[in-house]
Amino acid sequence: QVQLVESGGGLVQPGESLRLSCEASGMPFSVVVMGWYRQALGKQRELVAIITGGHTTRYAASVKGRFTISRDNAKNTVYLQMNSLKPEDTSVYYCNAKWGKDYWGQGTQVTVSS
Repeated sequence: QVQLVESGGGLVQPGESLRLSCEASGMPFSVVVMGWYRQALGKQRELVAIITGGHTTRYAASVKGRFTISRDNAKNTVYLQMNSLKPEDTSVYYCNAKWGKDYWGQGTQVTVSS
């Protein structure tokens, strides 16, 4: 079955960086659109970034220029490099795979606070 396992969350100070990873299994990873979403407390889940199998990317306006999504098809892994983090980036970040339907990871907490 499809599994998405995230890692890399944590507590950082404003201006610092984090890299999230999501390892996928149970799907033909190289052709699947992968993405990162986030959900802050009391808010709806929102798109952060997506990447196609051909490495075309799209970003939310709030993270463009600070975050970079990438994938390594040989490792079945998608990454989210987050730079210049702000307190408003504090959320649970979820890995997403679109393969017939949406699949979700368990989520990883990112907290940006001084």
